[in-house]
Amino acid sequence: MKIRAFRIGFVGALGVLLALLLGNIVGELGTVILYVALALFLALGLDPIVTWLQRRDMPRGLAILFVFVIVIGLFVGLISLIVPIVIQQTTNIITDWDEIVERVLNSDFVGWLNSLTGTGTAIEDTIVSAGDWLADPDNLGSLGGGILAVGAGILGGFTGAVIVLILTLYFLASLDSLKRYAARFVPRSSRGAYREVSEEITGSVGRYVIGQVSLGAINGILSLVYLSIIGAPQPILLAFIAFLASLVPLVGTITGAVIISLVSLAASPATALAAAIYYLIYMQVEAYVLSPRIMSRAVSVPGALVVIAAVAGATLGGVLGALVAIPVAASLVIIMDKVVFPRQDAM
Repeated sequence: MKIRAFRIGFVGALGVLLALLLGNIVGELGTVILYVALALFLALGLDPIVTWLQRRDMPRGLAILFVFVIVIGLFVGLISLIVPIVIQQTTNIITDWDEIVERVLNSDFVGWLNSLTGTGTAIEDTIVSAGDWLADPDNLGSLGGGILAVGAGILGGFTGAVIVLILTLYFLASLDSLKRYAARFVPRSSRGAYREVSEEITGSVGRYVIGQVSLGAINGILSLVYLSIIGAPQPILLAFIAFLASLVPLVGTITGAVIISLVSLAASPATALAAAIYYLIYMQVEAYVLSPRIMSRAVSVPGALVVIAAVAGATLGGVLGALVAIPVAASLVIIMDKVVFPRQDAM
């Protein structure tokens, strides 16, 4: 048998080049793929609400329209509530910068930090150094570029949110047809079992989304009430941060608590301490009372797998990756229980 080395090498080289090309295409389309995955994730989360409305004799089209109007209303309401606060606070910081610095320098907290250093002027020296850095035109130029980058990122995030909302509406309207189309890739003899497993997976993902949003809403509302009582700066904005942070599993609540406690230092060290104590208590209540009750019907994933999935998801896809990782892990557990293990037991 004659071996055609050139042909084999040429075909192999073409295969490598094609793989590199496909990898490059996937890398370039990473943002689009992320938008599609997030939109499908949200559609699965909203589908149980649509199904619940259908059971009460509401047509599916009207139920989708009703749910989506509420979602868009909440999105627009949050944007209209948060953006003016951010603009106002930024303007106040620029206008009252000298007064803010003076108040910080004369605070008891700064005095306590100075006493720890032993020199008595460490904090003042740091602030002076920061002022000298800001006075350098080159540094101001780099800072301006960073601000422009942040502005571009905010604009890109808003555009991405609009794209995700549109895709979510499309997926929600065509979810049943997408399931039927996907079932055609499975042999006819296995379609019944496939539909059963797929319905269990999509239901699990939907319940997880609703449960996580419920935990975030509870954290946001309680934070708004408590932060308003203790006099924290801008409790509405901080409560919104608490809500967003709670959407991220495992580390979200503690990250939000740290941010809010640090921001509360602008009011007073006592306010920051009160916020920190509150969130330490709340995290225990959430972990042992709220989360088990709300998420008991959503996903059934071993604790170690939850940690591994969240860390892996955050490494691969950042915050959104961590958010999606747990329902993906739950889906894999369902597939193992319903498909792989029964086949292994039958052998």
